[in-house]
Amino acid sequence: MANIIEKDFDNNVDKFLLGNEAIVRGALEAGIDFAAGYPGTPSSEIIENLSKYAKQMNLHVEWSTNEKVATEGSAAAAIAGLRSLAAMKNAGLSVALDFLTHLSLTGLGDSKGSMVVLVCDDPDAHSSGDETDSRWLAKFAGAPLIEPSSVQEAYKIVQEAYRLSEKYKSYVMLRSYTRLSHASSVVHVGEVIRANQNVNLDIQKCLTPYLAKPKHAELLRRMADIEVEFEQSPFNEYLGPKNPELVIVASGSGVPSALEAIELLGVEGSVGLLKLATLWPFPRKLVQKHLRGILKILVVEEVDPFLEYHIKESLYEIREAEQIIYGKLSGHIPGYGEIDPDRVLGALSKILKIEYNARTDQYEKLAQDAVNKMLVSRGLSWCPGCPHRASFWALEKALKGDKRGVYVTGDIGCYTLDVFPEGKCQMNLLHAMGSGIGLASGLGQLGKFGSDHPIISICGDSTFFHASIPGLINAVYNKSNLILIVLDNSATAMTGFQAHPGVGYTAVGESVPPIDIETLCRSLGVSVTVADAFDIKGTTANIRELLKIDQGVRVLIVRRMCELLRMKRHKTKPFMVKVDDEKCRGEKCGICYSAFRCPAIVRNQKTGKAKIREDACPGCGVCVNVCPSKAITREAQAS
Repeated sequence: MANIIEKDFDNNVDKFLLGNEAIVRGALEAGIDFAAGYPGTPSSEIIENLSKYAKQMNLHVEWSTNEKVATEGSAAAAIAGLRSLAAMKNAGLSVALDFLTHLSLTGLGDSKGSMVVLVCDDPDAHSSGDETDSRWLAKFAGAPLIEPSSVQEAYKIVQEAYRLSEKYKSYVMLRSYTRLSHASSVVHVGEVIRANQNVNLDIQKCLTPYLAKPKHAELLRRMADIEVEFEQSPFNEYLGPKNPELVIVASGSGVPSALEAIELLGVEGSVGLLKLATLWPFPRKLVQKHLRGILKILVVEEVDPFLEYHIKESLYEIREAEQIIYGKLSGHIPGYGEIDPDRVLGALSKILKIEYNARTDQYEKLAQDAVNKMLVSRGLSWCPGCPHRASFWALEKALKGDKRGVYVTGDIGCYTLDVFPEGKCQMNLLHAMGSGIGLASGLGQLGKFGSDHPIISICGDSTFFHASIPGLINAVYNKSNLILIVLDNSATAMTGFQAHPGVGYTAVGESVPPIDIETLCRSLGVSVTVADAFDIKGTTANIRELLKIDQGVRVLIVRRMCELLRMKRHKTKPFMVKVDDEKCRGEKCGICYSAFRCPAIVRNQKTGKAKIREDACPGCGVCVNVCPSKAITREAQAS
């Protein structure tokens, strides 16, 4: 039996939704049962929004320790006959890929389950270390790939993804991207229907990718069948004149950008648009049908020339040598960053020889330079009261006294801000989540080659659980010489304070015993020291003592709750902080506002003295220990 959920749901109405919210709504209407993911912008809102309905709809929603575990859990649910979702950002797909390549070979078994892998790419790397294009990874993994071009279509296409998954017994990859996930639009929604699903695990059958040759053959047959279906998909559409001079082929954000460019140039009568949403397996015959005899083709897409390569392959089969394909490979569309109407306008006006002054990247640079001259610099920086600012201040003080040249590896989290201009720039090597300890494990073996550089690795608490534990075990097992500093701020703060195994509650707010990092590390037989981030002298002394030990793995856990989380919970300031103008040396010192760089401490333009911005100051009082003139004081607040 299935029933329509009335409470908390408006059915058959127009709703103003974020792109990620529209995807969630589509998944709920499709009858999702199980969802797992790891937070990462621009995907974080997916699991957050699903968690709101977990109890009401008897869903299982979790923040997994990493993306690989999230996909494995979601696959298990699908194999058991449920509808599942695994959500992640582009970087996380690489973590999950080992399992997903095997899952493509086995499929989801004979159950009625289905699975969608939602990956949110980040073109222009707004909140990422790179702008990796996940479309290639779908092809690499042998997974069907679909990509919406609007918020309304995202809502619809996720339901189509579940249909495809159930029909072909394969997971389906759904690609979103920053400008879709975080765009908002009116969406006409349908009814949220809750079906009573029954788990059905076939204990008589083994699903395994091994003996891969016949399974690979089956995968290729399945993908061929899906390609035939993709040729007829209503999500692919041609818009424009019957006999166009030029056809734009676009997907994702390239579609609205192309439509706007066509309208602004007034070429609706001569330029057509072929909109593609089913990207892999590539709908070759559809492309051949609409592009046969078209002499000029412009491909509009973000980041890599994925469509462009496959369009050229498709047209090569029908040997129309006169055709000219413009895009990234011809230099008409930049091979990096986001697509926008100006980029399409620039390419289209150049090809059609229409005079139009589109805004170029150089224009954007000049505009940004002009704005920067008018505004006060507000570079990326830690929040007022952030424990990481204090931790890196202590680290800097500790390293100054060591003449051997301490080498510091880092990781991904709020502490990554150390390498930005407003940070302390202590970290020398920074890559992916968990790479800090892995790199340090290797560097810690270089003593036998003549290196005497002490090695320090830094990670956060969420990253520790996500990917640092294997690297730590490797370092212990292979007797590497390093110090691991875990900055424990009790949150996955960088992406919105999501839960992780160390905080004592789950994605749906259920209380669970926290996994203690100190106890876990001690179980490996390593030396563990615990410090308070706000105790700068104590933390500095701890680091110096650990640097005196020149063998084995040593762990320092620097604890202090993220200040934003503390303020949200306690809603009070622990201290009132003031500056004594008589003692403050002003510009002769300036350590508090120019070196410590707390945004709550500014320079008084009239006196040159330090000034506390009470509206921004969280009352942590760490600056009292930073001021060499003892000009900053603190008074405890009444509880």
